[in-house]
Amino acid sequence: MRVDLQPAYVLHLRPYRETSALVEIFTQDYGRVGLVAKGVRQRRSKAIGLLQPFCPLLLSWVGRSDLVTLTGAEAAGRGPALTGEGLVCAFYLNELLLRLLPRRDPFEALFSVYAHSLPPLANSQQRQQALRLFERDLLTYLGYGLTLTHEADTHRPIDAEQWYSYQLEKGPQRFQSEDLGGMKVRGRTLQALARGELADPVSLHEAKQLLRWLLAFQLGDKPLKSRALLEELRQLGKASRKMKAHDCK
Repeated sequence: MRVDLQPAYVLHLRPYRETSALVEIFTQDYGRVGLVAKGVRQRRSKAIGLLQPFCPLLLSWVGRSDLVTLTGAEAAGRGPALTGEGLVCAFYLNELLLRLLPRRDPFEALFSVYAHSLPPLANSQQRQQALRLFERDLLTYLGYGLTLTHEADTHRPIDAEQWYSYQLEKGPQRFQSEDLGGMKVRGRTLQALARGELADPVSLHEAKQLLRWLLAFQLGDKPLKSRALLEELRQLGKASRKMKAHDCK
């Protein structure tokens, strides 16, 4: 099978043999695809400069097996200017896709969500909302969509002033006691998450806790490398600020 000029993003790349690379990509029509990029690590190769994460590409390949062979790569635009925490957050999106998406299952709508989630990560004011909405949509397209507009047991509309216990595989029930388990969350946060408008810090925090709790059941026990890297980056930032404050005394 030959595929030409397929919209794609690189999720991960690692060296393979002396001059080649193994590349995991996320494509518009074919979902996650693994490919061999032969000879791209040679000095004369131009492809290695293109095969960078977060840059929109048009990729061509041949093959029918689980691992196809790259035959062409073209830039399809410029990626966002990601640095520091924004860059690590973008790697977090990639890691989620690598861990949770099966190969060769089409996720066209999720591909669009991913493409539109990258630019806000460059803005510290938009970053957290972009991450939460991507997590929400990822769960939806994997078949684990959240119930955000009505109570799971009574089907009454969510009350903004009410506390809920979000139950795995069921949805939100009115909070009565800690004995129910689940994740405690305000109705206002569920409504905000449904609208995609997580404007206040409390709703952002609660949405983060809820979505990470739900994702943990899909990810299993293996920790995410990007989360550890983000925590390390934040600790380094705190240490740097303390040193600067000390120098100013």
